[in-house]
Amino acid sequence: MNRIAALVASCIASAALLAGPSAAQSPKTMMESPNTMMDHGFSGAEEWAKVFDDPGRDASQKPREVIQALALKSDSVVADIGAGTGYFAVRFARAAPKGRVYGVDVEPDMVKYLAKRAEREGLKNLTAVLAGADDPRLPEKVDLVVTVNVFHHLPDRERYFRNLRGSLKPGGRVAIIDHSMASREGPPRSMRISPERVKKELKSAGYAFVQQHGFLPGQYFLVFRPAGS
Repeated sequence: MNRIAALVASCIASAALLAGPSAAQSPKTMMESPNTMMDHGFSGAEEWAKVFDDPGRDASQKPREVIQALALKSDSVVADIGAGTGYFAVRFARAAPKGRVYGVDVEPDMVKYLAKRAEREGLKNLTAVLAGADDPRLPEKVDLVVTVNVFHHLPDRERYFRNLRGSLKPGGRVAIIDHSMASREGPPRSMRISPERVKKELKSAGYAFVQQHGFLPGQYFLVFRPAGS
């Protein structure tokens, strides 16, 4: 699978991860009917892992640079919401060996796969969490919440992030990475959300904009903190 196809599938995965199994679509369905949520399952994590964890994704996703920009401490507690098969979650776990990483997903097969992957790779600080569609069900408060290609699929974003504030430690951050409006990869433009709109919605949800990183070729990378923290 080429890099473009892998990234398109990654975006599709993110839709399913938070919207639930009813939102999962094959690449063909998503491209033909981008505004319709078809009733497809999202099991078969072993097969999806070949797409989501394709090394070709690294060239545009730049996971090493993303983690450097987040400046994780060795004991950071991180929630990767929409973790799927663990592309970022396993990297966070290695970057914070004394901390804890929660790989959050609503699809049971993905959660099962990630739990086995953590065990297989010896990542005792990585925990897979089965979430609800509107609640990540985090076991503890975290220093950082990260969503990658997920934000534009949340049905009630302001409410979701307003509730999420209670899961952040004092000084905690939220990082949102999503497809830019001009990117040649990702979902149709009608499904995308501009970074300006993200900032507006997060402000309404009670967050203050902190920083924007510009090194991802096809995605914006925004960082927020709860207002007043």
